[in-house]
Amino acid sequence: MLWADLFQHFVVLSMISFGGVTTTVPEMHRYIVDYQHWLTEVEFTNYFVLARVSPGPNVIFVGLLGWGIGLSAGGIPSAILGAVISLVGILLPSTIAVGLASHWVTINKNLVSVQAFRHGMSPIVISLMLSTGWILASDAHHTGNSWPYWSLVMATILIMMRTRIHLLWLLAGGGCLGWMGWI
Repeated sequence: MLWADLFQHFVVLSMISFGGVTTTVPEMHRYIVDYQHWLTEVEFTNYFVLARVSPGPNVIFVGLLGWGIGLSAGGIPSAILGAVISLVGILLPSTIAVGLASHWVTINKNLVSVQAFRHGMSPIVISLMLSTGWILASDAHHTGNSWPYWSLVMATILIMMRTRIHLLWLLAGGGCLGWMGWI
């Protein structure tokens, strides 16, 4: 029953986690620590901190919670099962919902409401990208050599405005420049 309860709880959280998985941490804590007593307060906090300092997406936290619950329930095999069940529970429902919504939007792309939504989202996405570029480039001011960062930000903006090159290619290009030590 432990695994079914854990899976069901993360499925529900998946569907209400607007703004990312971190928005559901209080409910995770209430259920896992206070209600089920699967983890202690210290264990829960330690898994959260470990996930936050680790590279990668915030959802790592959910896998670590499942790992900890499984470890307490029966060792390494249970820990692996707990991590998988937790991650599938939190990722699968929202992924399916986004996939279906995306399919619906593609089919109905000519509806005025869909076009208005897409046009309304464009400034938000551009602003978020600019703010990310600003933060990354501003950090270079502390080292005194910021012109490569600002050049990359401006080049990326111009390429996005003038071409139809997908953003992921631009991100990969920036990553390669960083890897080669040019940025």
